[in-house]
Amino acid sequence: MRAIWKGAVSFGLVSIGVKVYSATEEKDIRFHQVHRDDGGRIRYKRTCSVCGEEVTYDDIAKGYDIGGGEMVILTDEDFAELPLSTSHAIDVLEFVPAEQVDPILYNKAYFLEPESSAAKPYVLLRDALADSERVAIVKVALRQREQLATLRVREGVLLLNTMLWPDEVRQPDFGFLDEDLKVRPPELAMASSLIDSMAGEFEPDAFTDDYRAALQEVIDAKIEGREVVQPEEEEAAPAAAVDLMAALKASVERARAARGEAPAGAGAEPTPISAARSAQKAAKKAPAKKAAEKKAAEKKAPAKKAPAKKAAEKKAEPAKKAAAKKAPAKKAPAKKAAPRKTA
Repeated sequence: MRAIWKGAVSFGLVSIGVKVYSATEEKDIRFHQVHRDDGGRIRYKRTCSVCGEEVTYDDIAKGYDIGGGEMVILTDEDFAELPLSTSHAIDVLEFVPAEQVDPILYNKAYFLEPESSAAKPYVLLRDALADSERVAIVKVALRQREQLATLRVREGVLLLNTMLWPDEVRQPDFGFLDEDLKVRPPELAMASSLIDSMAGEFEPDAFTDDYRAALQEVIDAKIEGREVVQPEEEEAAPAAAVDLMAALKASVERARAARGEAPAGAGAEPTPISAARSAQKAAKKAPAKKAAEKKAAEKKAPAKKAPAKKAAEKKAEPAKKAAAKKAPAKKAPAKKAAPRKTA
């Protein structure tokens, strides 16, 4: 990468020398205008509309149209008198929560690399900024204009995001904003279900520029003299929905199918509407179920006689023991003596 600007980040009384690099680049395939018959490049000459002569860069100045055919001409000397034309400072104004900066204000992104002698204060500012969970609001003069910007940390590097000024953001002025349009709760619930069915984690690498890839394939085929294979046609955009609820429901089912999930009613997770209806049905059935359980319990209650039987057995035990003590012990019958034998 090549540095496009050099300056210093002014952080209180600390000055951190930095180099600025473009953090992004466009990958669009660029073309030249050529003569269709022989492929010659089309060149444009800078000519004056008044005298018709060709003008060199040295003779070109900037003009501001004030209307009525009048033009105010500004030279390089006029711009040199401006206080910010040669300023190379990034002044930190304040630190704010990142969520307070509307993304619509972001314009271009730049990496900041520290000068060799400013590595330690650079790392200090980087770590302190990361710990604070805030972004720094700064002012910087780039390309001969003062710009508002933010400083934040990305992958261990300070990232400068230039921003638009608030008066550069247009205000939406559309007729439907003044109309009293009502959205029914079932429609909102179904739309929320559609969002849930399409929810995921954002992984930028999962998305590709299919048009650019197809265009590059056409160019490569032209270079190699191959036949250009036409890409498969994508599905036509659906027509405007007539029945909003039906369209939302069909969209939910389509999203489930794309994820390999079972359709609604076939073991799939219930939508908010179906879940609410199931809860209402369950609430209606609950009183009848409890009443039936209570009656069944009342019928079974008289059949419990086990405790009375155990009590009678406990009372009978002492009497049995007393009778066993009074009863005489039985003697075993004496054995008859065997007769003696005589000689």
